[in-house]
Amino acid sequence: MDWTEFYLIVFFTAFFFALLTTPVCKRLARKWEILDVPKCEQHKLHANATPLLGGVAMFSAWLLTLLLAALGRGIQAEYFPELTSGLKGVPLILPNFITLILCAAASVALGLYDDCHSMKAWKKLIGQIVIAAVTAAGGGVSITLFIGIPAVSYLLTVFWIVLIFNAINFFDNMDGLAVGTSTIAFVFFAFAAAVNQQYFVASLAALSAGAGAGFWIYNRSPASIFMGDSGSHLLGYLLAVISAKVTYYTPGVSTTKFTMLIPLFILAIPLLDTLTVVLIRLHNRKPIYVGDHNHISHRFMHMGLTRPQAVTMVHLLSLISGLAALPLLWGDARTCFLLIIQGLLIFAQITYLQFILHKKEFS
Repeated sequence: MDWTEFYLIVFFTAFFFALLTTPVCKRLARKWEILDVPKCEQHKLHANATPLLGGVAMFSAWLLTLLLAALGRGIQAEYFPELTSGLKGVPLILPNFITLILCAAASVALGLYDDCHSMKAWKKLIGQIVIAAVTAAGGGVSITLFIGIPAVSYLLTVFWIVLIFNAINFFDNMDGLAVGTSTIAFVFFAFAAAVNQQYFVASLAALSAGAGAGFWIYNRSPASIFMGDSGSHLLGYLLAVISAKVTYYTPGVSTTKFTMLIPLFILAIPLLDTLTVVLIRLHNRKPIYVGDHNHISHRFMHMGLTRPQAVTMVHLLSLISGLAALPLLWGDARTCFLLIIQGLLIFAQITYLQFILHKKEFS
């Protein structure tokens, strides 16, 4: 068995578990009345009360796959020694990984509490910062940007995790949108890690992609279950951690430091959407944490697309942006520069179509 086969096994194992855990969580949500009620907030326009335990479903599938992998280590060592040698450094980072698992669980718990009790935005932000701070301190996650000052690296890491927490939370505004976009991103991060022979990180990304894809089956339009804040917090946390743990620049191997832009390309759509809606809300003198219908998916609907079509359009843009990032792994500075210009032009074109050809009053 080679590593590509192993990543596929991890992906489909998590996918299978998610197919099993999601219906269970749907029933539990209805039994415990953990539901998203229509029009309980101005921006919520779905027709029926919908179960909100999607985050628990994905995390359960994610954790079950990890437990299965741990239980199967003996079989793996006996029959697949090449995989064992590739993961021989895992025991050394086990304390860090346990921290990541606990912080992922805390992310789900924080989001679930908000789903049930509607936390104040500042309280939720404090919870996100605490989780990010613990991750940066004990999770083996560090963003340096070649600065080399530990305190700066720590603050950058905390900022990145909190940013992605909220970017995915903001992005969860249509059936299948956030989980589909996140799953696409996980696949690209898995590829980037695999190219750099980061077997553990690539496996973690494949695992997360599988859990997301399995849940998407139930969350796509018309969704029978929502992931809620518990799901958006889980996906945001895993995206932030995995994107930070991939090695994009290796001295003596990489031809340019532009490779550090890869996570920005892969996550470009949710990041740009977050920036846009924040600017619109500030322009309209509205709190940035109050939901509205000014997201990129809503603007596609303003152009005449249906909700499923708008979601598909966003997913296609995510694929285009992620594919544009991959040549950065082996291209030189000129290649990277041209790809950056191409990416900016694509987003300028989308912005032109949405804001100029189809002018709408921001609400």
